[in-house]
Amino acid sequence: MKKRSLAVLMAGVMAASMMTGVVSVYADADSKTLTVGFDAQYPPFGYKDDNGEYVGFDLDLAQEVCDNLGWELVKKPINWDSKDMELNSGSIDCIWNGFTINGREDDYTWSDPYLNNEQVMVVAADSGIEKPDDLAGKNVVVQAASAALDALNSDDNKDLTASFASLTENPDYNTAFMNLDSGAADAIAVDIGVAKYQLSQREEGKYVILDEPIQNEQYGIGFKKGNDELKDLVWDEVKKLDESGEVDKLADKYELDKSMLCISEDKDKTEDSDSAEAETEENADSTEKETDSESK
Repeated sequence: MKKRSLAVLMAGVMAASMMTGVVSVYADADSKTLTVGFDAQYPPFGYKDDNGEYVGFDLDLAQEVCDNLGWELVKKPINWDSKDMELNSGSIDCIWNGFTINGREDDYTWSDPYLNNEQVMVVAADSGIEKPDDLAGKNVVVQAASAALDALNSDDNKDLTASFASLTENPDYNTAFMNLDSGAADAIAVDIGVAKYQLSQREEGKYVILDEPIQNEQYGIGFKKGNDELKDLVWDEVKKLDESGEVDKLADKYELDKSMLCISEDKDKTEDSDSAEAETEENADSTEKETDSESK
C-alpha cells in the first residue's frame, strides 16, 4: 500500500513539474524582449533628445517592429568599440544603429540592407579643401571602430590616409565635430546621414560635405553569427513596415533622404528575377510547341 501511495505521489510531482515547465515556456514567449545595442551619440539614427529619451530613425523602426510582434524593446547604449563583446556575450540581441555591412559580411548574421550610405569628408566652407586630395598635410578625425575608419584604412584609400598630417580617433562624432568647431581638426570622415544632421544643427554655410565620397556602402541589422531565426522574424516585420509606408514616414521625421532607402530594392530584384524566370520558361514552352508542330 505504501509503495502504491509513493508511486501515486511521485506521478503527481512529475505531472506538476511538467505543467510548471509548460507554463514557464509560454511565460517566456509572452514576455519576449528585443535588446538593441546602439551608439547614443549617432543622430539621426540613435541619440538622446531634449526630453532625455533615446530616439532616432533606427530606434523608432525597432520600436515599430516590436510593437507589431508584441515584444518589449530594450534600448541599450553601448560603447561602439565594445559592440562585438556586447553581442557575443548576449548582453544585446542585435546592433541596429547605422551599422555598415561592407567589410563585415562574415562577422555577423545580417539582415538585408535597408539604407545606402556614403562615407564622406566634412570641412569648413572657407578651408579651401574641395576634394579628398586637398587633405594632404591636414588633421583628420574619425570615430573609433567606425566604418569611416575602416574605409580610410582600406587598400582603396591607403594613399589618401598616408597623406594626412594626422588621423585621430574620437570616441563619438559629437566630439569629432567639437574638434572641427575649435579648429583642432581640418576634416571629419563620417557617414553622410550623420554629416547632414550635424550640419543642420550648426550655422548654415559654415561647413560643407565634399562631393567625392571615400566609400559607398550599405547599412544592415547585425545579429550574433548563426541567429537566423531572430533575424528572419525582425526583417519580415521591417519589410511589412516598408510596404505600408511607415519606413518612409520615419525617414521624413528624421529628415533622411528617402532615395537612400533600399529595403524594396531586394523585393524588386526578386520580382525581376521571378519575371525573367517565368519568361524563360514561357519561351521554352513556346519553342517546344513549335518543334512539336514542325514534327507533326
